[in-house]
Amino acid sequence: MTRVRSELLFQDVVAGVALGLAGIFLLGMTGRDSASGTARDNTRTPVLVELFTSEGCSSCPPADVLLQAMDREQPVPGARVIVLSEHVDYWNYEGWRDPFSSAEVTARQEAYARRFGQDSAYTPEAVIDGSWGMNGSDRHGLLTTIEEAAKRPKLEIALADISAQGGSVEANVSAAAHPRADLYAVLADDHDQSSVSGGENSGRHLEHVAVLRSIEKVGPLDNGFNRQIHIPLPNSTHAREIRLLIFAQERWTGRIVGVAETTVTGWGQAQQQVQSS
Repeated sequence: MTRVRSELLFQDVVAGVALGLAGIFLLGMTGRDSASGTARDNTRTPVLVELFTSEGCSSCPPADVLLQAMDREQPVPGARVIVLSEHVDYWNYEGWRDPFSSAEVTARQEAYARRFGQDSAYTPEAVIDGSWGMNGSDRHGLLTTIEEAAKRPKLEIALADISAQGGSVEANVSAAAHPRADLYAVLADDHDQSSVSGGENSGRHLEHVAVLRSIEKVGPLDNGFNRQIHIPLPNSTHAREIRLLIFAQERWTGRIVGVAETTVTGWGQAQQQVQSS
């Protein structure tokens, strides 16, 4: 499949439209204060922003920086922006192999491209709640779309008793029934960086936030979900902190109908156990 390199869009005008309070109060964790089950921003509707990016793409660094700003600043009233950097592997043949890339992420983006009727996948592409795709550097477009996504009701997802031990992340997860959705668990490095020595970004120091390292379907939601999950820790990560994201995605439309996240504590000890085993 031919890949399209999208042009950078430098748009500095920020939509200042105020949102009303979300109609559904989420029981799930929408902040990252701790892994103990204490919620934060539970009057904000969580919105998942997936950025498909690559260290081999010269158009991607501005989008990476914008995603970090979205994560840090939370600029949309009424929305809790949950971000995820997903590094594709189709740029790995242009002089630099992205150490965070995977064929699995590429396949995920290509599934979105088919749903959106795109000619091909491209970078940087931001996908909001699995329903809208756009240039990942388009700040105005992102803010406007996140605002729209936050108006949609979301499935309740609750996380509790999160820990990292014995080579896996464990958590008690509960979610209401949805007859057309599956529940997914993602482990993401809180922060990653690279000094790029080849390809289009040669000589640049790049930083990333919430970098996807593993994704696993943990079960269908036809009858709801309420049990403990065990997600293997990725051996390749060197991050000091890791994020656990749980999201519900409709099987045929790809729409994200619920999402929650937290930071896993005890990650360092669990990582040492994995490396020494």
